Amino acid sequence: MSQRFVIEAVMVAIYGQLLSANRPVEYIVPYTTVLELYEFEEGAEPLMNEPGDDQHVKEKVKELIAYFEEPLNKKKIQKALTIPWAKSAPILLGDQIKLSVINAVDNAHYGELFDPIETEVLLSSLKEEAPVLTDQLEMIQRIISAAVPIQVFDIDDFEFALEGTAHL
Repeated sequence: MSQRFVIEAVMVAIYGQLLSANRPVEYIVPYTTVLELYEFEEGAEPLMNEPGDDQHVKEKVKELIAYFEEPLNKKKIQKALTIPWAKSAPILLGDQIKLSVINAVDNAHYGELFDPIETEVLLSSLKEEAPVLTDQLEMIQRIISAAVPIQVFDIDDFEFALEGTAHL
């Protein structure tokens, strides 16, 4: 059985270690974060501090976009977009890794404390009963402060998260 995490699509592109897990993992990605990839690809604002790192990450973003646009993957995603909260059939990212796109709907439930994308990540986590994986320490602090009833892990603790969720 796969371990599941809710994550933003750009983090799948940025953090290569997420694609080299030694056990089955499913990443659940809200669709609006897939749309964000196009903004990151076209935007002039750097994603990383170092120019070389930024260029590498932008290439990975382009690769992920191209993969999502392959006919079979695009069809899986489009099918999920017909119904709120529908989840796509798994898109394989390797032998152990699959990704599902969820048609999350921001209902402003956490709108005062979190932006719309963050809210969709939280609501997806609640709905799918899967922990959030993020690199945003401030968001983790806000989740804890707001007592949002989810598990959240920093991406730097990915290996621990894999171990920690193995028995859930």
